[in-house]
Amino acid sequence: MSNKPSLHTSLSPALLHLYDLSSSVIVIIDVFRATSTIASALYNGAKCVIPVDSVPKAIEISKSIGGIAAGERDGKIAEGLEHGNSPLEYGRDFIENKTLVLTTTNGTRLLQMALDKNADTIISGSFPNLSAVCDFLTTEKKHVVLGCAGWKDRFNLEDTLFAGAIINRVKKQFNIHCDSSLMAETMYVKNKNSLVDFAPKLTHYHRLVERFGLIEDIKYCLTADVANVLPVYAAGKLSVR
Repeated sequence: MSNKPSLHTSLSPALLHLYDLSSSVIVIIDVFRATSTIASALYNGAKCVIPVDSVPKAIEISKSIGGIAAGERDGKIAEGLEHGNSPLEYGRDFIENKTLVLTTTNGTRLLQMALDKNADTIISGSFPNLSAVCDFLTTEKKHVVLGCAGWKDRFNLEDTLFAGAIINRVKKQFNIHCDSSLMAETMYVKNKNSLVDFAPKLTHYHRLVERFGLIEDIKYCLTADVANVLPVYAAGKLSVR
């Protein structure tokens, strides 16, 4: 057996309990749109992003620190909030030097689960910061769990495709004996040159585009390295390492 670290892919938060996170880097993946929004905000100069699990908590924390409370439930801006979960909303002129307090349906919940399971290191990833994630994983030389946020515990393809993109780049540095990782990379390689054309087949695409018209969000979320920073979670917040 090689002494390379292992890499596994958890296809849903409902499967996360099957993986040992205590000595692993877990990558929180919520492509549409939480982890794309986190990368966008930090790339554009946000001080940090504080992920929380409820709207009242987002409002309370943002008021106490002069931050921006934002988030969504089921794809639309959550009631009581002025700002949503669109990566395009957080341009430099709006978010620079501010703190974003974010609550979302899937991604922030998965991050809390990773904390509860004593994850060694928590980072967040999406296509906009693909290279930063891959560089970190290969440098750290720790075990890795790619955690797909899915949709309300169900499998989704966009998070799995991103897991596949990571695997495609870093697999030589890891021991991978994991069928979900094999499937993720196979799906990614098959579709990597046409992700935006593939997107209309995805159920989450229909939620976001047919209900809310968010086609530009989708394109941004599937574009590699447009916000290539590494969000690392520590002391209750995600900030650029």
